[in-house]
Amino acid sequence: MITEMLNFTGGLTAIISEMSVRYLRISVRKRFGNGRRTENRVSVFLRRSMLEFGFKSDTGKVRSINQDAFFVMPDEKIFLVADGVGGHNNGELASRTVMADIAGHVKENPRIAAADDPAAREYFESLIRSVNGHIYEMAKKSTPGGMATTLVALYLSGDKALAANVGDSRLYLIRNGEIRQITEDHTYVNDLMREGIITREQARNHPDRNMITRAMGAEADVRPDLFVFDVQEKDVLLLCTDGLYNEVPEEEICRVLSGAGDMRTACALLVNQANEHGGADNITAVSVRL
Repeated sequence: MITEMLNFTGGLTAIISEMSVRYLRISVRKRFGNGRRTENRVSVFLRRSMLEFGFKSDTGKVRSINQDAFFVMPDEKIFLVADGVGGHNNGELASRTVMADIAGHVKENPRIAAADDPAAREYFESLIRSVNGHIYEMAKKSTPGGMATTLVALYLSGDKALAANVGDSRLYLIRNGEIRQITEDHTYVNDLMREGIITREQARNHPDRNMITRAMGAEADVRPDLFVFDVQEKDVLLLCTDGLYNEVPEEEICRVLSGAGDMRTACALLVNQANEHGGADNITAVSVRL
C-alpha cells in the first residue's frame, strides 16, 4: 500500500514500504518477465510516486511587501514561481494572478501529455500566452507604476521534465553534487554576456543587472522559453527568484540542497542565508527531490 504523509509546514513525501516494492516487482515480472525491463518499470513507478518538496518565501530585509508568489500542485507534478514587478502593489497582484490563472486552467484541463511530447510544449506555451494576455489587459487598467511578473514553471513526467520561463526567475538542477541552470535569464546583462561583451563576474555587479527584457504582462504577447530534459532518482530541482541567487552563490545553493535532510529545511536555510547576505529583494525558493 502506498501512503502519503503531508506536512502542513511545507513538505510532502510519498512513502512506499519494502513489502509494497516486493509485491510490485512480482506483479511486473508476471506481466513482463525478469530482467532490466522489469526493473526499469519498477524504477519509473517509484520515481513517479516518491516525491518530496519544500518551499519558503520571504519579504527580505529591504522591501516593504512581498511581490513574489509560488504555487505547488503535487498531484499534477507542477510547480510555479513568479516575481512581480510594478508600483502600488501591482507586482504582487500580477504574480498572484499568474499563479491562480495557471493553477485554475490545469485543474480544469488536467490531461497533459508526457513532458517530452510536443503536445505538452503546446499546452504550456498556449497557457502561458493566454495568461499573459490577461495580465496585459489588467496592466492597461492599473494605477501608475505598471504591472508585470516573471514566471518559471516545472512539470514532471516520469523520467522527463519540462520547464518554462519568462523573465529572470530560474530553475536549477542539482545532481551528484553539481548544479546546472536549466532556464536562461531574459535580462539585459545576460544578452551582453551571451554576446561576449561582459563576463559572468562583470554581470554580477552590472548596474543594469535587474533589467529584464521579457515579462508576463509587459506586452500583448509573450513567448516563453521551454526546456525538456531528463531527470533521475535523487535529483533536486530548485525554482527561485533573483532575491535568492543574487545573494547566495550557486556553489552554496548546491551544497545546501545536496546535503539537506528534507526540502522544507533546505528552502528555509537558503532563504535565511539570502537575508543574512543582505536580503535586498523578496526571496522565494521551491525545491523538489525525486
